[in-house]
Amino acid sequence: MDGYPPIADHGLVGDLQTAALISTEGVLDWWCTPRFDSPSIFAALLDRERGGECRLSVDDPNATVRQIYLPDTAILVTRFMTPDGVGEVIDFMPVDDPHTAGDRHTVVRAARVVRGSLRFTLSCRPRFDYGRAPHTLELEGDTAVFRGPGTDLHVQAAAPIELGRDDAAGDHADLVAVFTLEAGQTAGITLTSCDADGAAPAAFTAEAARAAFEATRDFWHDWIKRCRYRGRWQQMVHRSAITLKLLTYAPTGAPIAAATMGLPEQVGGERNWDYRYTWIRDASLSVRALVDLGFTEEADAYRRWLGDRLRDGGAPSGEPLQIMYRVDGDPHLGEEVLDHLEGYRGSAPVRVGNGAADQLQLDIYGEAAYALAQAAGPAELPGYRGWHALAGLLDWLSDHWDRPDEGIWETRGGRQDFTYSRLMCWVAFDRGIRIAQRSSRPADLPRWTAARDAILVQVMERGWSEKRQAFVQHYDTDVLDASLLLMPLVGFLSPKDPDWLSTLDAMDQELVSDSLVYRYNPAASPDGLRGSEGTFNLCSFLYVDALARAGRLDPARYAFDKMLTYANHVGLFAEEIGPSGEQLGNFPQAFTHLALISAAIALDEALDQDEAR
Repeated sequence: MDGYPPIADHGLVGDLQTAALISTEGVLDWWCTPRFDSPSIFAALLDRERGGECRLSVDDPNATVRQIYLPDTAILVTRFMTPDGVGEVIDFMPVDDPHTAGDRHTVVRAARVVRGSLRFTLSCRPRFDYGRAPHTLELEGDTAVFRGPGTDLHVQAAAPIELGRDDAAGDHADLVAVFTLEAGQTAGITLTSCDADGAAPAAFTAEAARAAFEATRDFWHDWIKRCRYRGRWQQMVHRSAITLKLLTYAPTGAPIAAATMGLPEQVGGERNWDYRYTWIRDASLSVRALVDLGFTEEADAYRRWLGDRLRDGGAPSGEPLQIMYRVDGDPHLGEEVLDHLEGYRGSAPVRVGNGAADQLQLDIYGEAAYALAQAAGPAELPGYRGWHALAGLLDWLSDHWDRPDEGIWETRGGRQDFTYSRLMCWVAFDRGIRIAQRSSRPADLPRWTAARDAILVQVMERGWSEKRQAFVQHYDTDVLDASLLLMPLVGFLSPKDPDWLSTLDAMDQELVSDSLVYRYNPAASPDGLRGSEGTFNLCSFLYVDALARAGRLDPARYAFDKMLTYANHVGLFAEEIGPSGEQLGNFPQAFTHLALISAAIALDEALDQDEAR
């Protein structure tokens, strides 16, 4: 199980349809193509022997390594420093028009020396279909083609790299090369995936690589210029915004939850899920962050995707919406275990697909309406038919909101009357009423209003624990739940309401550890899974947001600044923080980065108001 880099020791590159992780060792150890949710070509992050990788690094185990992004871009630079010289490996994916690129995607890996002389090693060991499928290798000069099931990987090298064939792996022929560069010299390779019957990519030349680099740099610079955030944490907010963009599938506008699958919430544990899909909850909550930053085109694109899901006529379960979909809107996400992969540092099972897609989680209707209500114009959904679909959903929800469900955390311990689910059903009706009134749309307002008010009364009476003096996870427990940190953000309670402040105090005592926040206590509220987990980064940032809105500015700022120290070396966050400060879970996670943005904005506003006073 040795040889696995820490999860945090990676940067992310992508082309808005797929993404790759590159470790600080210069190893590309995760890439699924042609889409985020496609089978992997490189997956050494889940099995160092069987997963496949592409290594491009300096041939010196004692080299000092640093990794940075070219400012305000998704171009990753891995620097190797030795007594003999300083070199860099530059990784990026050109961003092509998603409507014309088809299934062709390219990672450019360029090596250069800026001082002295360095020897580099290259090895390219693809393993198609999560390492399950064999491949053939055709090598001719400075070009090679790996042929897998339905997918080809074209490798092109630039002098002085001389590609060699390595048959040591038996059934899997690989590529290797060793080359030396002097100061000022550059060499590199391109990895281009395409359909098996697709045409070979254009010849790889220094001029073409330079043009692709400049176009990619200019794309990201032009995009981030649209960001209107001017607060105290601009660098971190910009990096989070770029990360959210990288995790969005441009052809449909659907954001995924994370770039990876199978990375554990506890090393050696079983909480290893596939996050390469679009959760209604995560994506809908990202809309506010995007709108607040000025990225209305991305927010509108997701709303159109969401409108299509509403108009599609419901999920296979009979609900109007499913909790998650593939990026193209396909609701079928059957879960299976990849028994042949050992998992990150032995964390098995490795799951592909996600069985939680079939769960009942009533909160998604609130998050969907919340996203639609963030629209800047009068029409939250395109045309009358879009509104008709949303109104039909709320009519249906009027008769179906009062049911036990599995809750936001996708526990597998049975259905309960989760307080958060009721809270977000309240949001669904509240925002639907606002949209109807603001846009003069036909609606059964008396029915929606009655449902909204009934939910509020129920939550206040049954979701409140006199014993804990706090709102609790569900109606039959005294366990606390950090999802309720959203209560003031969505307007259910004032951020300074006595009941809310009492709940915040209770969370401080039970869920908060050195400013890091656990989702809930699984020992007190069994979730049907073995093992434990770390603190949840989303909740830690929601905690900052809640503190800021409550006027508790000193602890809010301290907690926020401490959370930023847990970011990795290039500003990325996974899902959780472990007991030793290590990042755990799928990486990078969109939920964490959208919560960072929201917390920064809320804290900026509160600090500005305090300074003005």
